[in-house]
Amino acid sequence: MLALNPITPVTLRGEHVTLEPLAASHLDGLREAVADGQLWELWYTTVPTPDQMPAEIERRLTLQLNGKMQPFTVRRNDTGAICGMTTYMDIDTANRRLEIGATWTAASAQRSGINTESKLMLLQHAFDTLECIAVEFRTHWMNQQSRTAIARLGAKQDGVLRSHRIMADGSLRDTVVFSIIAPEWPAVRSHLLYKLGRSSA
Repeated sequence: MLALNPITPVTLRGEHVTLEPLAASHLDGLREAVADGQLWELWYTTVPTPDQMPAEIERRLTLQLNGKMQPFTVRRNDTGAICGMTTYMDIDTANRRLEIGATWTAASAQRSGINTESKLMLLQHAFDTLECIAVEFRTHWMNQQSRTAIARLGAKQDGVLRSHRIMADGSLRDTVVFSIIAPEWPAVRSHLLYKLGRSSA
């Protein structure tokens, strides 16, 4: 079996949003974006505070150097403002799999089509360029908003990993695992393009 095509920093541009390779120079914009909605206050998510953002950028860039992550900064096309972060993570080149995760979006950019278009571009690059055979999504059992959003993409639930991780507050996270496999990608792509065309994402 051929391994996953090489994963290198790439800029993905859409109608509403641009995904740029994460850089240290994005710090101020990311601090402002994460404060939009105080996203770190949701106990079942792992989102950095503005003060934690320098360390989070360094963590993601270090994982990139080690071949474990390809991090992106999410930028709105209408205003040019940074509005979030997302990544390819848990990259398994031998088995041609990766996860789309470590994602957060500023409150003002939610329910705007930005997340749907971001996922469309990430999935398109993963399946059509990197030649993945499967792309995963994972989230906390308690994060109903995330679970619903992932299902709306067209991903199917594979199962639940019980007591999978220890959260910062000491609680145990049950992780819900979803995936899209390569044969499903054409239908998922048509579904996402239809959603964006209706501006209902």
